[in-house]
Amino acid sequence: RCINVCAKMQAVSAIACTGDGMDAKIEPASPAGLAAASCVNCGQCVAVCPVGALTEKTQMDQVKEALEDPDKYVVVQVAPAVRAALGEAFEFPIGVDVEGRMAEALRRLGFDKVFDKKFGADLTIMEESNELIERLNSDGELPLITSCCPGWVKYAEHFYPDMLANISTCKSPHQMQGAIVKTYMANQEHIAKEKIVMVSVMPCTAKKFEIAREEMNASGYRDVDCSITVQGLADMIRAAGIQFEDLEETPFDSPTGLGS
Repeated sequence: RCINVCAKMQAVSAIACTGDGMDAKIEPASPAGLAAASCVNCGQCVAVCPVGALTEKTQMDQVKEALEDPDKYVVVQVAPAVRAALGEAFEFPIGVDVEGRMAEALRRLGFDKVFDKKFGADLTIMEESNELIERLNSDGELPLITSCCPGWVKYAEHFYPDMLANISTCKSPHQMQGAIVKTYMANQEHIAKEKIVMVSVMPCTAKKFEIAREEMNASGYRDVDCSITVQGLADMIRAAGIQFEDLEETPFDSPTGLGS
């Protein structure tokens, strides 16, 4: 299943079956390991693995450690897809919007600020629009292709390096919002940048790779420190003994909790 989803659905082929008969093994296509293969960190192999041989690298322990540290100011941002997916983990009907309960659960877990990534998405749209106008006016490389998805960006780096000049120079929405929090918000709230821990709740494991990229440090510190998946957030809520279905609905924090 992992080989098929990687090759046929994602067109990546980072996982292969090597050897014959009883010596057959499912392993990275590169003998140097998965990191050296064409893996784009999309997580689809993890999603379809029927035996638990492939799992995501969780950062929940780092998040919990930050939440328990009184010297840290822990901020969380949530991707739009999460509010439609989290309910399923608590037996809500598929597609039910649990935004308000989710925001309340995050506050009870101890996050100092709870933001909606839609604010970062709006910023990204405006910046990409400006970049498009600039390219149109200066005979720049066209078409302009979005840089919002780190899995797509890494796919292009592996398979379409000739198209890299077409990809927007904008950061993805959660990276952009992380940079805003560690610059603008840090100055507004008079909080030292090194004390801020930025956590993203994302639907995709590729964000875990993205936050570690060398260029993602606009403030001199990582734009985003930790990235957890929907399942990771559900596990944290359960571990804290929070009765999700009984929570009151509360809004995201402003101003970076707003979005169109």
